Amino acid sequence: MRKKKQESKQAFFKKGMKSPRAQRRSEKANQEKRSEQKEHNTLSEFEIKVLGVFHRNPSAVYNPKQLTTRMELPSSDVEKVQKALKSLVNIGQIEEAEPERYKAAPQTQYIVGKMDFMASGAAYLVPDDKERYKDDIYIPITAVGKSIHGDTVRVYVFNRKSGRRPEGEVVEIISRAKTHFVGRLDLSENFGFVVPDNNRININFYIPKEGIGDAKDGDKVVVEIAQWPDKANNPVGRITDVLGRPGEHDVEIHAILAEYGLPYKFTAEIEKEAGELPIEITEEEIAKRRDMRSATTFTIDPADAKDFDDALSLDVLENGNYQIGVHIADVSHYVKEGTTLDAEAYDRGTSVYLVDRVVPMLPEILCNNVCSLRPDEDKLTFSAVFEMDKDGHVLNEWFGRTVIHSNRRFAYEQAQEIIEGKDDVLKNEILTLDSLAKILRAERLKSGAISFDKEEVKFILDENNEPTGVYFKESKDANKLIEEFMLLANRKVAAFVGSELRKDEHYKGIAPTFVYRVHDDPNPDKLFALSDVARQFGYKISTKDRMATTRSLNKLLKESHGKKEGNMMETLAMRSMAKAEYSTENIGHYGLAFDFYTHFTSPIRRYPDVMVHRLLQTYLDRKKSADKEAYEEKCKYASSRERVAADAERDSIKYMQVKYMQKHSGEEFRGVISGVTEWGIYVEIIDNKCEGMVRIRDIRDDYYSFDAKNFAIVGENSHNVIRLGDEVIVRLKNADLERKQIDFEFIRIAEDK
Repeated sequence: MRKKKQESKQAFFKKGMKSPRAQRRSEKANQEKRSEQKEHNTLSEFEIKVLGVFHRNPSAVYNPKQLTTRMELPSSDVEKVQKALKSLVNIGQIEEAEPERYKAAPQTQYIVGKMDFMASGAAYLVPDDKERYKDDIYIPITAVGKSIHGDTVRVYVFNRKSGRRPEGEVVEIISRAKTHFVGRLDLSENFGFVVPDNNRININFYIPKEGIGDAKDGDKVVVEIAQWPDKANNPVGRITDVLGRPGEHDVEIHAILAEYGLPYKFTAEIEKEAGELPIEITEEEIAKRRDMRSATTFTIDPADAKDFDDALSLDVLENGNYQIGVHIADVSHYVKEGTTLDAEAYDRGTSVYLVDRVVPMLPEILCNNVCSLRPDEDKLTFSAVFEMDKDGHVLNEWFGRTVIHSNRRFAYEQAQEIIEGKDDVLKNEILTLDSLAKILRAERLKSGAISFDKEEVKFILDENNEPTGVYFKESKDANKLIEEFMLLANRKVAAFVGSELRKDEHYKGIAPTFVYRVHDDPNPDKLFALSDVARQFGYKISTKDRMATTRSLNKLLKESHGKKEGNMMETLAMRSMAKAEYSTENIGHYGLAFDFYTHFTSPIRRYPDVMVHRLLQTYLDRKKSADKEAYEEKCKYASSRERVAADAERDSIKYMQVKYMQKHSGEEFRGVISGVTEWGIYVEIIDNKCEGMVRIRDIRDDYYSFDAKNFAIVGENSHNVIRLGDEVIVRLKNADLERKQIDFEFIRIAEDK
């Protein structure tokens, strides 16, 4: 009996059916799936299958019988095929080349892009060529083929009636975004299947007995695609790593790292290479550099920081002006191009700051020791040195390699106490730099920079990494002091290469290849959407011109700060912005209002800064310009690694939020509605910024429908309106650590305090 049950289950799975656990999970998306298909589908599932034959063979001509055979249908389905063909001819998807013989319509088009899946199993194609294709292409669940979230694919776009959103079908998978996935193993006697943690991965991985290894039922594992037979709905997987039991802290953190392909340790080879680097600062090396060890120098960093990228120095010149040095760890002196260590740093691209740990770009001996600008030690640095007057004007500048000796290490809190009046030996230096920073900041905002000052939530963790509380990290004057001088150095280095060197005879009016940090103008559609939301709360966004836009955004951020809608407004404003990225093509930085900008100041934790140091030294030595095409590829890769790190960091915060909220099951909270969709409302708790969902179907006092125009849901009988930004009382219904999801029960609209 047991054997029959196992055979039945295996057959069930091989047909491409989901496991019971996966079925339960997918049922929660059924409502969204049906509404998406109703809204978007213009063709029946059978018509899509018929059309798929023509996609894959665009030059072929078929009659109904040939199509029936090619689709492996019984001969009795010929009439069904004929009916589908006539329908497809009527809407221009195919044409009748001659009586009863059909071919693909010549005006069909194929678009390449990346797949962006929804939990329902349907997806959107985000075209690579955004200049030519403005809209994302909707891909019904029946037309996604064997694609997976993030894959680069070729899509056939259906001809459509005017006004309909474009829709298509995946016809070719060009490249996989990833081949390894994190999930939970559901194990039977002779086989198993892995259900991915990521709800955008809508397939299970069939694991034959020989691919299971030492994994046990219920383990969180990493699985790779071994093969995906043409006629199989599910790929065959092989378990490559057993992470452990779900819910255990290190298991969940390692699962996040594995999900994004982030290594959590260095190989023995890398550690050995780093440990054997010559670290003694010789007199010969000092002689090659500007010796600034006599300047009053200090660092200001978070209290728990160990990797000190940057230091500031301040001297008063004989003419009364200030000489200010922005000194950056000279990582490129130790990490040489062509070494295994450099290749590892490039592959990682950036350090990753998870909620309980840092996954560094460089081994600890470098990031926390050799390169770190620790106090009372001579250090090799790359510096930007400025002569500034009391009004914050930069009168002279110098860039080059230096050696420094930091006199003091300040935490932000210590520097802030001095700014607020506490006495200290270095009080004059701190206050002078603070005064100049305020001038630089005011000038930047006057020029059109946007002042984002979003509250950052931090968790208080005990010795077992259990969250015991939350606090909000504030950016005070000490933080802004460091920020302004780092911005100054980044801006001036970029302007030197991108503008000043253009005037140098050696470069003949052409700026040499460089790595810029660029930020494009906001998407007008997103700005209009933000304007609609802001209007609900009495704010106005002007889009008349660039300056009017930035001024109105800053006014919105300032006036909403501290109010119930403040955090939401800041989040929505940030989402309306384009994403900053690295590029050899300088288009300026919209958010900072700089014509030239780069990343020069954090080479311990960002690889692009290492590239900037190398290029800057190349041009200070008046050597030829670097290969632009090669550096553009490096810029694209660095931007992609930055996005991966940001996603992993967000996942780790969400994990800790769920873990924290697990202890408050059944408790009521006051929150703000931070999002409204057709399937539910998102609520952000005011006291801790944890966000969860109330599903519309779970609000029992009425039947609510989605009002997209007004960012609200409306009761059909009561006409109650629950809208974006409303304060509400909710009860914690469930905090699912494995899915990293918080579910609330709606209680009522909150009364004003």
